[in-house]
Amino acid sequence: MGFVPHLFKNTPLFIRTLTTVLIKAFCISVFASNVHATTTVLVWGDSLSAAYGIPVEKGWVNLLDEELGDDFTVINGSISGETTQGGLTRLPAALQIHNPNFVILELGANDGLRGIPPHITKNNLQRMIEQTKQINAEVILFGMKIPPNYGVAYSKKFEGQFVELADAYNLPFIPFFLSDIIENIEWFQADQLHPTAEAQPAILETILPTLKKAFKTKSTSVSKSLHQENSKDISSDEQENKAIKNAVKNPA
Repeated sequence: MGFVPHLFKNTPLFIRTLTTVLIKAFCISVFASNVHATTTVLVWGDSLSAAYGIPVEKGWVNLLDEELGDDFTVINGSISGETTQGGLTRLPAALQIHNPNFVILELGANDGLRGIPPHITKNNLQRMIEQTKQINAEVILFGMKIPPNYGVAYSKKFEGQFVELADAYNLPFIPFFLSDIIENIEWFQADQLHPTAEAQPAILETILPTLKKAFKTKSTSVSKSLHQENSKDISSDEQENKAIKNAVKNPA
């Protein structure tokens, strides 16, 4: 608030001091309202998140939106057939437009099905993680598995890259979000790759504990920072209140 003394340099001291306190209180109020604003979650995935072959409203992303309620805004940026390269290309614009608090990163399955070298997939995922962190958003990483016919060596490298990234960046991580439905053939469409509408609630049940824990951890961190900031402001305000009293007793 350094501009205040210059702006009111010809006014009595107690008026200048009171004005400083009022402006500072307004700024704190605006900051607090922003902290408690709606939490935005961007889902960045492929057909498994884009509700391929089923009504969009029955997909797990829409079910997540309903589950989280009015305190959250869930944006589905998933595209069927998307690869990590495509996701990397699109992500900067999406981050700028939506400014999310969280990004659920669910990409890599189509890389695996196309036999893309795992190190390329890993590099693309790593760059998306770093881009997201640059705007102070949190990444929740979804791992993936591929059919066994791709060979043990390739499968091991493919699945391992997600674990390595989760460990390296200390990310909330779900190794395989289809784990609870994979053995039930009736929960997959005719292509045996995409879950049916009936399987979506089970997918949500699998991922929800990890998501809620991540959301709660972030919320607690922000609240702690706000509390520390408010404590500093209270101490500063006490000093300013004393200054006001002294100024009133001895006006300039």
